[in-house]
Amino acid sequence: MIDLSGKVALVTGASRGIGRAIALKLAAQGATVVAAARGENASGTAAAIAAAGGRAEAIGIDVTDAASLEKAPAGIVQRHGRLDIVVSNAGITRDQLVIRMKREDWDAVLATNLTASFTLTQSALRPMLKQRGGRIIVVSSVVGQMGNAGQANYAASKAGLIGFAKALAREVASRGITVNVIAPGLVDTDMTRAVADKAQIDWAAQIPLGRLGTVDDVAAATCFLASDEAAYITGHVLAVNGGMYM
Repeated sequence: MIDLSGKVALVTGASRGIGRAIALKLAAQGATVVAAARGENASGTAAAIAAAGGRAEAIGIDVTDAASLEKAPAGIVQRHGRLDIVVSNAGITRDQLVIRMKREDWDAVLATNLTASFTLTQSALRPMLKQRGGRIIVVSSVVGQMGNAGQANYAASKAGLIGFAKALAREVASRGITVNVIAPGLVDTDMTRAVADKAQIDWAAQIPLGRLGTVDDVAAATCFLASDEAAYITGHVLAVNGGMYM
């Protein structure tokens, strides 16, 4: 069993869906989890972890606010003594065909999905470099690998995360810090459940394993990359997509 005892993890976008599942899984494996989301939205995740006997703190972060992102890692180190794992998961969509896409929707998606990961990671590197170790995991998407009509902004942001992680992995490997990417495929979340049953069946037909992924599928892969067992893996894109894109 993966043991993250003594590790401190920060997860953004931890209020629901994939981010919440990742936070719960890291805590179940022994990590102290700092669950981050807008306002008090992550409080439910922290409460669920505590109710299960884990250790957690909820913090409010707007990932488009560079100042709050820059301060968060130092604050975590001050309160918990260290920062070992950062999972940059927060993201949004603003779907539209390119010819109709508003510039503000392009900018919002890139700012939230890509630039925020840069800002957070840059700040988190400072304590990790001092510790001479750490795990940085960014959550991309199958859309960043294969594209999808109507999601040029989202695809660009998620593809950008892959390039960012690969470059950073080369920069910090000598300090014992690994940088990897999780690329989920179609995952069963509140958003996909809101889509008609027929659409879900059509989606599943495109996936060799014959089903949508679960948030726990993504959380398990993330937990592995955060562990000592993955110490020799860096600059890697771990696809959790049921074979949808190979």
